[in-house]
Amino acid sequence: MQTRLPDNFLATEQGKIANKILRSCVHCGFCTATCPTYQLLGDELDSPRGRIYLIKQMLEGNDVSRRTQIHLDRCLTCRACETTCPSGVEYGKLIDLGRNWIEPRVSRPITEKTSRWILRKLIPYPGRFKLLLQIARLFMPLLPAHLAHKIPARPKQTTWPDRQHKHKVLILNGCAQSVTHPEIDAATARVLDYFQIEIVQESQSGCCGAVSQHLSAAQEAKKQMQKNIDAWWPQINNSVKNIIVNASGCAVQLKEYAHYFEDDPNYKEKAQLIANNVIDISELLAQLPLEKAVNHSSNQTIAFHSPCTLQHGQQITNVIEPMLEKCGYNLTHIKDSHLCCGSAGTYSILQADLSSQLLENKLTNLTAENPEIIATANIGCLMQLQTTSPVPVVHWINLIDKAIQQKT
Repeated sequence: MQTRLPDNFLATEQGKIANKILRSCVHCGFCTATCPTYQLLGDELDSPRGRIYLIKQMLEGNDVSRRTQIHLDRCLTCRACETTCPSGVEYGKLIDLGRNWIEPRVSRPITEKTSRWILRKLIPYPGRFKLLLQIARLFMPLLPAHLAHKIPARPKQTTWPDRQHKHKVLILNGCAQSVTHPEIDAATARVLDYFQIEIVQESQSGCCGAVSQHLSAAQEAKKQMQKNIDAWWPQINNSVKNIIVNASGCAVQLKEYAHYFEDDPNYKEKAQLIANNVIDISELLAQLPLEKAVNHSSNQTIAFHSPCTLQHGQQITNVIEPMLEKCGYNLTHIKDSHLCCGSAGTYSILQADLSSQLLENKLTNLTAENPEIIATANIGCLMQLQTTSPVPVVHWINLIDKAIQQKT
């Protein structure tokens, strides 16, 4: 794709990144076949190719409008287009850049601006988020059904192992997950404890920064990322080998820290080292002799939903499924498994209608072969699917933990 970006913009780090990505697009249109919003709306401007044109036009200095902003907002950032693209277009970076560019240039309605601000100030902060849920549960009988079913049940009691091991890893405590489903981290700790790996919790770390980043609050996100780097740096330089993440959406963000600090001399090298040491929990468990730790008597039928952030963002495919099979679970075939469930961080709140359509389609495919349980690898997907799923939805690590506990 030919570009004519202004010289002053081309001289910046963002300009160089944007120009490189735009020029790598060859207009082939393969991306439209796997774009969830294009599949639903049939509008070229709601496809990756269409959005790339919109971003190109505005970066070249053309007028931008509320209509352009709406088309960019409708993108789930699922990155299925990146998996499909034969030219390697880094669309995820471009859509982030485009949204950050247009945000100060086009005014939003006050209700939309307020809701985005509230989400940024609540979700990344476990204390605030927990208080909100406690209040929401009190008023559940008075809430409309479409809101009430989004409120998760009270979390279960958790048990963490107390043994110490030579092999230590850090864990991202997460934001919503630590409040709504703390059993996921506890199950992760128990599974790793079986393999003599100890989880170190760093209390000074916090949100990975994804919520603010994808809501066009780049500086706010950068401060959250800096906080994590500062908290983890002494540990990474000492006895800790990896930072493990069991929320695939957070893992994508952490693995791209180096990108966000490319032009920051104070954090560039640190961000690169942190990113290099981040590992999805599935990548770690795949290296361990799981078959020796479990029995094979489960025989439950499981539908595994692979989150977009796992299969497209991290490019991790067919890693979790074999591990579940080693534990004796029977996996179903999922039609259109590459398509998003509609969660996409705050998308299910800000783009509720599109999200609901995607959720309905996803659950239809997940339940087609009558599974007993749906398993997934991301807290956002888990909470989205739970709202209307006819069968229980769990994190896949809970199934591994159950299989190990049954043997021990």
